[in-house]
Amino acid sequence: MRYGILSDVHGNLEALEAVLAYFAKEKLDGLLFLGDAVGYGANPNEVCERLRPLVQHGVVGNHDAAVSGRMDYTDYYDAARHALDWCASQLSAENLEWLRRLPYKVRLGAVEISHGSPILPEAFDYLFTADQVVGLLPDYDTLADVTLIGHSHLTVAFEISDDLVAPMIQSQIVIKPGHKYIITVGSVGQPRDRDPRSCCGILDTDKRVFTYHRLDYDRETTRKKIVKAGLAPVFGDRLLVGM
Repeated sequence: MRYGILSDVHGNLEALEAVLAYFAKEKLDGLLFLGDAVGYGANPNEVCERLRPLVQHGVVGNHDAAVSGRMDYTDYYDAARHALDWCASQLSAENLEWLRRLPYKVRLGAVEISHGSPILPEAFDYLFTADQVVGLLPDYDTLADVTLIGHSHLTVAFEISDDLVAPMIQSQIVIKPGHKYIITVGSVGQPRDRDPRSCCGILDTDKRVFTYHRLDYDRETTRKKIVKAGLAPVFGDRLLVGM
């Protein structure tokens, strides 16, 4: 099976269209969505409309949970809280219901998808350091061979074997027998790994390879739409530098 993997679109329609156009050219067996369709960007409704009929399996992100009434976000900083309030006001009833129904994680044989840590996924815990992944070792036997996550907007993976956790920062991850992997797939709409290009991935379960793909898109148009919508300008400015 070859899956297109996308996460953290955050209302960025231009980036999503670039990723979907790329996936359309590939011989894929399905799309897996790792959460956060909304938040920060100016097109939350349009993004949900595009994703809903295309995603084979998807999970809820913390921003999705916030706007659909599944979690409290009163402790978020002001700009993020305002963006979530605005997103909730923009979404159609159908899209809100879709976000409410997305599961916290999905197991597909040897592969599992989750927005953050797959252990207590409704807590949306981050996994972007080796120390954080070490904390999963007591639950090693419950982990899938490959766990795909988003949330941090980074492109780092971790190989777990013999109680050791090894970070991996490379464009292609080869999945070795006898090891387990946590792969953070990057962000379609808000990259924060110092590369402003949209990020997505393809997982080939037959060849046992995950590959990152970076795609350019019209970031300036996206930035202007964020400002015009009255959202914090920093949400648009960071698109230009990938931070």
